[in-house]
Amino acid sequence: MSSEFQYPNGAGSLPREDSLNLSGNEDDNDNDHGGDYSTRMEELFADDVQDSNGHLEDESDDEGGFLYTGNDADLSTSYQDQLRNVLDDDSDVEAHEVEKSLMAEDPTEEVLSEDEEHDPLFYTPSKLAKPFLHPTVSRLRSYTPQSSRVPSNSNALHTASPAPSHFSSMSRMSSVSNFHSPSSAGFSDSAAPNGVPKVSARDVFKWTELRNISDYIYSAYSSKASSVLGTALGTPTVLSANGLICVGTDDGKICVYDFRQTLKCICYNHHAGQPVGAVTALALSHDHTYVASGHSSGYIQLFDLKVPQTPARIVAPTTLSVVASGRKEGHIQGSRIISIGFVAGRHTALVSADDHGLAFYHSLGKVLFVEAPDILRILGKYPLDGPLAPDPLSPQPESPSTPVGGRKRSRYTILAMMPLPLGTISHPTDTYQAVALLTPHKLVVVGLKPTPKTWFKFSRDDTKSQTRIRSRGTLCWFPSILPHTSKDEGLPPVMEEPTTPLLACSWGRVMHILRVFESRSRQLVRNPKTGKSTEHEVGSITYLNAGKWTADEDILAIQWLNVNQAIVVTASALQVYDLSRTKVIEQISFDGLSLISPSLRLTVSGATSYSESVGDVAHSIRVYKGKIFILGREKVRVGTLLTWADKILSFVQQGDFLSAIDLTRSYYIGEAPGNTNGLPDDPRLRKEVIGKKICELMTASANYAFSEDRMTDGTHDGPDGRGVDRTSLFEGLVSTCARACIALDDFDFLFEDLFQLYDDHSISQIFLTQLETFVLNNEIHFVPPRITQRLVAMHDDNSRPDLVERIIWHIDAECLDINQAVQICQAHHLYDALIYVYTRALRDYVAPVVELLGLIRKVNQYRRHIAEYTAPSMSDMEPVILNAYKIYPYLANILSGLTYPSEQPLGEEDALQAKKDVYTFLFFGRSSVWPEGGGGKLVLTADEEGGLEPTYPYVQQLLRYDAESFLHSLDIAFEDAYLNEKSPAVDRLVAVRILMDIVATGSLTQTDKTFVHIFIARNIPKYPQFLQEAIPFSTLHKILVSLAEDPDSDTREDRQLAAEYLLSAYNPHNVPHMTELFRKAGFFRILRGWHRQDKQWGPLLLTFLQDPTLPSFELFQDLDEVLHSSTRSSPNTLPQELVVIIQDALPSLIQKSPSNTALLIDKHTPSLHDQAIDSLADGSDEDRFMYLHCLLGPPEEEEYAHAHHPSRNLSLPLRQLYITLQCRFHPENVIPIMQYLPPDILDWDNAITTCEANKVFDAAIWALNRQGKPLEALAKADAFDQSLSLELVNIFQAASNQVSIADVGSILRSLESIGRTGISMCIEQSQDPSAMDIPLEDIWFKLLHSQINCVQTITGSSSPEAAIVQSEWKALSTLRSLVQETFSALVSVTTTRAVSFPRLFNRLVNAATHSQVTTGTQYTEFRSILTGMLESYRSDGDMLIITKHLLDRDLFETLEDATRERVHGWTPSRITDCSICRKPLLQWSKGQPDTGGVSLDQRIVVSRTGSIYHSRCSSS
Repeated sequence: MSSEFQYPNGAGSLPREDSLNLSGNEDDNDNDHGGDYSTRMEELFADDVQDSNGHLEDESDDEGGFLYTGNDADLSTSYQDQLRNVLDDDSDVEAHEVEKSLMAEDPTEEVLSEDEEHDPLFYTPSKLAKPFLHPTVSRLRSYTPQSSRVPSNSNALHTASPAPSHFSSMSRMSSVSNFHSPSSAGFSDSAAPNGVPKVSARDVFKWTELRNISDYIYSAYSSKASSVLGTALGTPTVLSANGLICVGTDDGKICVYDFRQTLKCICYNHHAGQPVGAVTALALSHDHTYVASGHSSGYIQLFDLKVPQTPARIVAPTTLSVVASGRKEGHIQGSRIISIGFVAGRHTALVSADDHGLAFYHSLGKVLFVEAPDILRILGKYPLDGPLAPDPLSPQPESPSTPVGGRKRSRYTILAMMPLPLGTISHPTDTYQAVALLTPHKLVVVGLKPTPKTWFKFSRDDTKSQTRIRSRGTLCWFPSILPHTSKDEGLPPVMEEPTTPLLACSWGRVMHILRVFESRSRQLVRNPKTGKSTEHEVGSITYLNAGKWTADEDILAIQWLNVNQAIVVTASALQVYDLSRTKVIEQISFDGLSLISPSLRLTVSGATSYSESVGDVAHSIRVYKGKIFILGREKVRVGTLLTWADKILSFVQQGDFLSAIDLTRSYYIGEAPGNTNGLPDDPRLRKEVIGKKICELMTASANYAFSEDRMTDGTHDGPDGRGVDRTSLFEGLVSTCARACIALDDFDFLFEDLFQLYDDHSISQIFLTQLETFVLNNEIHFVPPRITQRLVAMHDDNSRPDLVERIIWHIDAECLDINQAVQICQAHHLYDALIYVYTRALRDYVAPVVELLGLIRKVNQYRRHIAEYTAPSMSDMEPVILNAYKIYPYLANILSGLTYPSEQPLGEEDALQAKKDVYTFLFFGRSSVWPEGGGGKLVLTADEEGGLEPTYPYVQQLLRYDAESFLHSLDIAFEDAYLNEKSPAVDRLVAVRILMDIVATGSLTQTDKTFVHIFIARNIPKYPQFLQEAIPFSTLHKILVSLAEDPDSDTREDRQLAAEYLLSAYNPHNVPHMTELFRKAGFFRILRGWHRQDKQWGPLLLTFLQDPTLPSFELFQDLDEVLHSSTRSSPNTLPQELVVIIQDALPSLIQKSPSNTALLIDKHTPSLHDQAIDSLADGSDEDRFMYLHCLLGPPEEEEYAHAHHPSRNLSLPLRQLYITLQCRFHPENVIPIMQYLPPDILDWDNAITTCEANKVFDAAIWALNRQGKPLEALAKADAFDQSLSLELVNIFQAASNQVSIADVGSILRSLESIGRTGISMCIEQSQDPSAMDIPLEDIWFKLLHSQINCVQTITGSSSPEAAIVQSEWKALSTLRSLVQETFSALVSVTTTRAVSFPRLFNRLVNAATHSQVTTGTQYTEFRSILTGMLESYRSDGDMLIITKHLLDRDLFETLEDATRERVHGWTPSRITDCSICRKPLLQWSKGQPDTGGVSLDQRIVVSRTGSIYHSRCSSS
């Protein structure tokens, strides 16, 4: 619940029921509570209330007489009558009668228990109780009397409980003894969309317990005394409620109540010789005089309510033997009746259906006072193929509902059945006496008149959802009614057509809605006597599919609430489906399985499953004239779907009238959640109705908020120590009413009535603060000037000129106080707002220019006298300078027909006037007086007072202040179509000539002069019809020369672009002179165009080389394109002129990009490679490497494309230089480079020497091996290893304790690279041992021996220094890992069968023994080597085992299956001839034995396709 305007209930609060005018004496208290908001609500919702002193009023005064509460209060001043008054609708008189009769009579007054006394759900205030006020808001009185919690019936002032019952909040009277608000079990709140007041579950439905009925039914069956005396009713099973409330029990009794909860009678056959079983189906006749009941044993009873002790008719079940004999039809003994209903308005015409799929029509008439029933089977078949049921006189099972043992269950199933009830008006379909029957697969509609006939079938379409379990299904009719006539004021009554009967049915989760109507056609009928055919009109029942909807769960029950809305019950929700909107409009959490199921007791005997039976609750919910009756397991409840007015009144009665206004507004704009019941369908009428109520709600709310009692206690003044701060309360009232007025588009109440109330009570600042939000959000544009004046003055008084400016921007100019706004803007320098006031309020478009020109004059004076002490400080001038610059965007907007600063289009007349005035003033030749006429002042521009004014003073002043900005604004203005008119105040040509005249005076700086020339040059080709023909070529030539002669490099690109524009309209005559001028000016883009057009390749190439602004990558692309074009124009040779230019430019090109230069030279002038390398300085080896690597190294993706790579255009010294530089800068890539280069491109001996000189030993070894010298390579590797090992030993044995980690790491990396190169070389030799004469074992021996020697060398030179030990350990670990890696590689080579590992190991040990570096630790090293070898073998063995297992599991099994299939062989077709030559397959010669070998020419081939042929034929 909203915290806005919710008033605490307690001492000093206002009376509840008096304030709502819900008491019997409305006139007595009219003047008692002038400021009572709820009293205003009564006046609002009771415009047409009639006198309420009727019979029911008198009954309400009795202590024992109480009315049904909530939405069903029945008096003329009751809740529903108030809603009718709100809606101006007197419809649904019959529903009103239901409410009127729903009252209980209890002559005794019950005394509340202690718990009930303090429970708000049990407490009911007296009729003088005051409205509920939330205690957290405040008490609106300065005195605080204590309230009593004891209810009283006296007429003295009485205060209500802080938490009244839900019923007292909705109706003026209720009885604790008769009605009880339901607990939250089974019901929960439904969330509302954002932005809409939160609506709880009680705001969707109003639920009330029928306590008289509940107490009688649910207490009677549990009473032991009742059981002993035989007066027990039993457990409730089914419910019927249409005119009366009928409850059937499992004892076969029917309790009948009226809507006053008075027990009318109990229908029960006291003289029955045997029990008829529980009531499982119940129906009440159309005139509420007869009750029909179906029982679990198959019995059907018809009771006349005047004689409830004896059934008027009894239809006993029959047996299969009787049915088989053809003597009688009817339900079989033990069949449970699941549906029963009266046909049309007859008392003795019934239809019934049982759980075995049989449906019957019973006509229970009498002939000569003797019962003569006529039973007609309309659906289903008897289970005659099963055992017969026993005789009914024989002993029965304990439960009559239990099916007879051994009898087969029928294969037919009826889920639901219902006859078409009579509506409020007759309809053609009524004459057919239609009955709807629902089976798991289809809906069948049968007509009983004129003859029984099936009119149509509607098949289920979701057959995929059908399972073996019995499907859940339900159906419900809504008969034809006559819609209410329109009674809107000013409109004639509209007679509506009767509605078409509706039939809703569901299978599982899917609900279908059908419109059932009569279709009439003319047919020829032949008279059998006369033989003549005559045309007759014949009617038939047909349907139209009106809608389909799928729920989230299985649908348990459907009941029509009205002609457009149906109640849908599922296991967890109660929903309202709207047919016209084809969606669910209301939904609450609801335990559908908590309703009573008549078949639940069958689960005890196993006759049906619990999951199927617990949802059989369709008989426990009924709707009658908008009232929802629910038969629960503990209570009987009745509920009503709340309408829009109900929800609004619920907020009103809580004291939260701001939420009430917001909710009403949401209905007005169509954003309210839920249903719109009670509102006209016509949008115009709907807005008219709701809009009137919004106005009345706002008026009543404001009057109550500012009532005399509330405004004199001081609690609204704020935190002053006297009470609670009420600021948020009054803020909410303004914002709520503002939103409502925006929706209504009517602000009279907001600005007249409401503001006056705030102003009268000296809290207008609250109103203005809240109003400002809507103004700034552009929701409210027009505010009365007196309020605007107060709003602006409020911020001015608070020294917030920024807020004043925002207000002026966002408000309609006609609402401003012009004098106030101008004074404040000038005082606080709010020039944006000042411009808005001048232009939008005064329609003066020159005054802003005058104001801002004055600021520019001040800035120019400051610049002139900046050296003097009297000049203002820079901090004081900064805001002036910034404000002065606003003249330029203002001119751009106003001369384009736009407002400033919002840039919204001006009106056509305003735009023309604005452009004319500004152009005339701005380009006038001398100083002007503004405003024109009397009182104007001369607008001066001279820096000194009395100084000489120049010609065109205002244009000159704008140019001198910032020429670029002014010309930018003027360039935008030139695009406006106003200047295309024949006689504007100033056209483009006049403006350009004035600018040229100002330039000619010499008063502008060179920069300003250049910008003027740029402006003219760019606009001449844009508007040739206005400028080009009128300006002489000599002037254009001067402008072009001026653009080229300006030495400012910052504007070079701007001047060049302007020159290009000008050259598109003007061609200079002295081209050589202009070419040189452009070259000096750096206009290379223009020169390139000229030279390319004339095919002057040399000068064109120079324009690229001399242009400093050209990016490097783009430069080389352009150079390549020029050189390629020049080659195509000449006989495939590059002109020498271009070669010389490239040669001279080599240093600068290499400096820009060595790689791109190399590619360019190699493509076009490869002879310049040596000169390019020589042109680099001595310290540019990195550039040389980049140059050569681009030509010889592997190409990279981002490099400039080159067709031939590596290049062969380089001389041999440059190739050798590349290898040398590669060894220096990237030694790790030398081997990949040698692999990439073709073998004939290098001098390999020189390359090997170079690698050795630069200590790239792995590359030298690799190069020797590539030349086919593996032994020499290994010998080199051994020598390199020994050399590097000795270097390590020398480092470790140095006297200094400081070991160079970098040197040790470098040597170890070299040793590793040598070792890995040797490994790869040995693997290569091992893979092709036939290519060499040297034994493979010797190669591996040399490599391992060299590595082991290195390890022994380092081991034998251990140092005792702690600082060196760590480095030695790292070196030994690295070398030992290398030895292990070598052994692993040896093991991994498949051709190592040529290597004997024992012999190899023996050789390594012997060689180590005779080595010069032999130490005492040699065998320790070999032990670790041997261990490593064994580990390698073990790991390889493990891998082989794993691989074997994988093969066994996968490959072997696959091959085994393939072999097994292959053994079976292929079967040839049964043909004895060859399929190719068509001759016999086997031809035996005479005398040839039957056995023996088969010659080649007699062999046959069988294919997998079954074809068979000779082997010799297949070759042909």
